[in-house]
Amino acid sequence: MQVVKLYGPKDIRFETDDTPSAPKAGEVLLNIKTVGLCGSDLHMYETGRIGYTDDSEPFVLGHEFMGVVEAVGDGALDGLHNPIQVGQRVAVDPCVPCWRCELCENGHPNLCPNHYFYGLYPNHGALREQMIVEARNCFSMPDELPDETGPLLETLGIAIHAIDFSKIKIANTVSVIGAGPVGLLIIRLASMMGVSKLFAFDKLGWRVDKAREWGATHAYNVNDCDPVETVMAETNGRGVDVAIEAAFANHTVQQSADMLRHGGRLVLVGIPTDDQLNLKHSVARSKGLTIIVSRRMKHTYPRAIELATSGKVNLMELVSHKYDLSQTAEAYARNFAYDEGINKVILTVGD
Repeated sequence: MQVVKLYGPKDIRFETDDTPSAPKAGEVLLNIKTVGLCGSDLHMYETGRIGYTDDSEPFVLGHEFMGVVEAVGDGALDGLHNPIQVGQRVAVDPCVPCWRCELCENGHPNLCPNHYFYGLYPNHGALREQMIVEARNCFSMPDELPDETGPLLETLGIAIHAIDFSKIKIANTVSVIGAGPVGLLIIRLASMMGVSKLFAFDKLGWRVDKAREWGATHAYNVNDCDPVETVMAETNGRGVDVAIEAAFANHTVQQSADMLRHGGRLVLVGIPTDDQLNLKHSVARSKGLTIIVSRRMKHTYPRAIELATSGKVNLMELVSHKYDLSQTAEAYARNFAYDEGINKVILTVGD
């Protein structure tokens, strides 16, 4: 089968590999259809690794994906405990917890210390024609949702999880730094919650425009303003109730803290390239901030599917570029360079 592997920093190769064997009990074999390109994928593309993972050998990227069920193992039930059928379209939660540890038992599978993750070394991802996945990680896609939206259900799930942590209340003031796909979805969700002022900041003009289109009442290019000064001026020096950092940059964490009111809430979603958290302790202490690090998502797939199906969040509006699997290297290079107009890149694997 055709497969794409990352051999090292910016070294993506299109090659052939063995097809998977038959799925075991509780597993399904998927014909992969579409795969999303994520910010964390760009981190691995740039450095060959992310966080504490290494790059000891080539591996297959791709953790945002959907496919069509080709074969089903015994007792294969999806994430809602429904039997999975051959021919069914499913989106996949890439995080596979053990379901038995203390954190899993307490309802936090996203924090499972024994988990593995599709598309994160050493576990191969979905940039290949076929793949065996855990049935419990599959969620049926309604007919109303195009294949291209399947990978974005995971992205939307991450945004929902971050919003859950934010505890936004009606008429709150909110700031989101970073208007990439996750940031844009957070902005969309926050705008649905009745906030009074919703600030959005990014360095790319088309993302600023999309943030405004998706509900930001105040959207700015950081090349044209100081985000902290802007927020303080617009809130009469008070600051915002909630700040969400989704920019994957180091200085934006401090900016998010600086623009918060005393007693405000800081939600960290971005993953800094150097794996360091830069924040002045004096600011966090003197303001008495609540700081939450949002780890992936948990139990959000059903809500993501409901929002996408209802039309309240139009995921297709985020899809800006599509490439075939054989064009993966080009897709990564263009996304890494942030070519004009790129919001979400989708790679098409199947016909």
